[in-house]
Amino acid sequence: MNARLHRIGLGRFAGTGERLARAVTVVSVSFGRGLLWLLAAVIVGCGIWMLLPFSKGNSTEPVKSDVAVVEPAAPSDAAAAVSPTAEVPASAAAELDHLRISSQTWRRGGLGSRALVTFTLRNDNDYAVRDVEIICAFVRRDGTPLTARSRVLPDTVSMKSRKTFARIPIGYVNVNADQAKCSLVAARRA
Repeated sequence: MNARLHRIGLGRFAGTGERLARAVTVVSVSFGRGLLWLLAAVIVGCGIWMLLPFSKGNSTEPVKSDVAVVEPAAPSDAAAAVSPTAEVPASAAAELDHLRISSQTWRRGGLGSRALVTFTLRNDNDYAVRDVEIICAFVRRDGTPLTARSRVLPDTVSMKSRKTFARIPIGYVNVNADQAKCSLVAARRA
């Protein structure tokens, strides 16, 4: 049996293979050049990124706290004469000697990027305190300091009592933080 396929006019497809081969060559050359330019752009971008300075919260260098305790100074007679409002009221600052954190724990929240601190604040003063400011320092497993975050708690702690603050959001922390140590910075009399 002869299918007589030789009579089909395949002459019009004779140059198609050569044209297809040329098109594939042109596309591969231009694609290769584009890929080369993309690689060069990635290398230059990484080089620029490495030269940028670290932000304060993301560097591995020790973090120095910007928060300090300011003790109210006794006004001099000259300052009182010039400005009668220069005197600090007695109810403004509380003594931190009789105020302490008796227990504390922390955990991650917010997909692991935020610190939630639980602690018990003990007030042994003869007066209630409010606006307690704490600072929490986060360190790596090897003890390298990472981040320090502070927070003011507007709640009141009664005199000669203790109060537990549960899961207080302190702020964003480095993903490498392993331990936290919270300290009292300041408080006001209620």
